Amino acid sequence: MTDNENNNYSDYVRRVAEADADADARRRARRADPVEDEAPPRADEATAGPESRGSGAIALARRLFGGDRVLWVIIISLMIISVLVVYSSTAKMAYNARSAISTAQFLRSQLFLLALCIIALFFVHRVNSVTYRKLSTPLFALSLLLTASVYFMGVTTNGAARWIPLFGFQFQPSEMLKVTLVMYLAQQLAARQSTVRTMQIVPSLQFWTWMQPKQRRVWREGGLSIFVPIVLSCMVIMPAHTSSAVLAFVLSLAMLYIGRVRWSEIFRLVKWAVAGAALVALLGLGRSQTAHGRISTWLELWTTPRMEIPVDELTDTERSMIAIYSGGILGRGAGQSAVRVEMTHPESDYAFAFFVEEYGIGIAMILIALYVWVFFRAIEIFERCPKKYPAMLSLGIALLITGQALLHIMVTVNIIPETGQTLPMISRGGSSLLFTAIGLGMILSVSRQTEEGSHSEDV
Repeated sequence: MTDNENNNYSDYVRRVAEADADADARRRARRADPVEDEAPPRADEATAGPESRGSGAIALARRLFGGDRVLWVIIISLMIISVLVVYSSTAKMAYNARSAISTAQFLRSQLFLLALCIIALFFVHRVNSVTYRKLSTPLFALSLLLTASVYFMGVTTNGAARWIPLFGFQFQPSEMLKVTLVMYLAQQLAARQSTVRTMQIVPSLQFWTWMQPKQRRVWREGGLSIFVPIVLSCMVIMPAHTSSAVLAFVLSLAMLYIGRVRWSEIFRLVKWAVAGAALVALLGLGRSQTAHGRISTWLELWTTPRMEIPVDELTDTERSMIAIYSGGILGRGAGQSAVRVEMTHPESDYAFAFFVEEYGIGIAMILIALYVWVFFRAIEIFERCPKKYPAMLSLGIALLITGQALLHIMVTVNIIPETGQTLPMISRGGSSLLFTAIGLGMILSVSRQTEEGSHSEDV
C-alpha cells in the first residue's frame, strides 16, 4: 500500500470515529434531557378540525360504554322495538271507556322505564364482576325474603300475589330472584370447580337415611349450599307464578350443567322436582288448579276441532295464532292490528303475536334472531373469559333471557300451554324490563373486563 493510500485510509478511520463520538454524545444528551428530543407539534395537530375532535368523542364513548359492541346494538334494537309494540298495543286500554289514560301516557311511561333501564345498564356494566361475586349471597337472600313477603303484603291481581307497592310502582321481586339465583349458583359452583366432578350435592329421596354418614356428607358438601337454595327459590315463586318456578328450576339445571356437575346429580334433582310437582298437584297447592286448567285448554286446542267455536269464546292463544296468520309475511302495518282489541294482554303476555300481525313474519324472524344472538354472544364471552365466576354468570344470564323469550314465543303458537311469561325488553312491565337490563349489564361488564384484562385474581 502506498503512502497516499495509507493517508486516505487513516483519514477515513478518523472521520468514522468522530461520527461515532458525535452520535454517542447526542444519545447521552437525549437520555439526560428527553424533552429536548420531542418533536414539536405539527401544524395540522395544532389546528385539529372537527374530524379529530369527533374521533376523540368516539374514543371517549368507547371508554364509557365498554364491553361487547354487538350486544350494545342488540339492546338498543330491542328497546326501539319495545317502544313500537307498547305504543300500539296499549291502544285497547287507552280507548277503553273506563280508562283515563291515553296512548301518549302509556308511551311516556314506557320511555321513562327505558330511560331507567339505560341508566341501570350503564352503571351495572361499569361495576367489576368481583363485586357481583361478593354481593351474590346477600342479594339472593334479600330476593327470597321479598318474594316470600308478597304473600303477606303484596298486591293480588287475577288471583295471584306477585307485586309489592313501592314508591307508586308495583315491584315484582320474582324477577329479581331469577337474576340473583344465577349470581348465587355461579358463585357456589365456581368455588367448587376443583372438586365438583366428585361431589354429591343432591340428597336421597329416602329422607329416613339423611342421618347416615354418607347423606350427612352430601348435605355438608352441596346440599345446604346448592340444593336447598334451588328448592327454596322454586317454592317461594310457585304459589303465585307456576311457570316462573318452572323457569327457575330449568335455569338451575342449566347452571349445574355449566358448572360441570355430574349428570347423576342432575337426574337426581329432576326426580326431586317430579316428586314435588306430584305432591303439589295432589294437594292442590298454589295455582295448581290454574296450571291444570291451562294444560287442559292446551290439549283441547290440539285434539278437538275449533272451527265451530264462536269468536267471543276463543282463547287468547287462539287469537294470537289468528294474529300471526293475519300478519303474514309483510304484516298489516304499524298500528293496524285488529286482534289487539280482543286479546287480554297484547302488550305483555302476547307481545310477539301482536308484533307479527303488524310487522310480519319476516321482521319477526329478525326479532327472534336478536334473542338467539344474545345467547351466542354470551357463549363467546364465556369462552374468552379467564375466570370461572364471571364466565358462568354471563352465560347463565343469557340463558335466562333467551329461554324466557323462547317460552313466550312458543306460547303464542301453542307449542306449550300459556305461561304468562313476558318477552324480555319488549313487553310492557317495569320489573321485567329493569332486571333484564341489569342482567344484560352484567354480561357487558364481563366482556368489558375481558377486553381490558382487568379481571380479579380471585375465582
